[in-house]
Amino acid sequence: MKKNINGSLGKRLKLARANKAWSLDRTSVETGVSKAMLGQIERGESSPTIVRLWSIANGFELPLSYFLTDLEVTKTPGLMSHTESDIEVVTLFPFDEETGLETFQITLAPGREYLSAPHNEGVIEHIIVVSGVMEYFLNKQWHILVEGQVVKFGADSQHGYRNLSDKPAMIHNIICYKKR
Repeated sequence: MKKNINGSLGKRLKLARANKAWSLDRTSVETGVSKAMLGQIERGESSPTIVRLWSIANGFELPLSYFLTDLEVTKTPGLMSHTESDIEVVTLFPFDEETGLETFQITLAPGREYLSAPHNEGVIEHIIVVSGVMEYFLNKQWHILVEGQVVKFGADSQHGYRNLSDKPAMIHNIICYKKR
């Protein structure tokens, strides 16, 4: 299964590069990801972390779900996911050009902290805590959210999430991209 996901990510990256007519060198500069790593991703030899996927998506000015969508199989919402040892990101609704939205379900394992580099200008994140307790980082401070609470913020500055509890925390993350 991992190989199929890696292969799909590689194909999506190649397609994004082809659409922009970017070399690996240019892609590395625009995304902040090394040329060697980009080559490994394209060949399906490496599965990037969520942080790297965000860097790549931001560099191309593409939604994250672009890289979590399989080119070969029509997927129903909720079936594409990216899992690391302590974080799982499931695409509930891939990017919709008409609305400029995409929706993810993110599960943070106990003790997991995720800091994100700023997204592109105009990107807004909406967080809904589905279960558990989590904190989000914004304006150089951590803020607590519990089950049922929500927050909305501009994601074009450093932000992040963490779970300091002893149980998994699940959130829905709705990302709104500025219309071009």
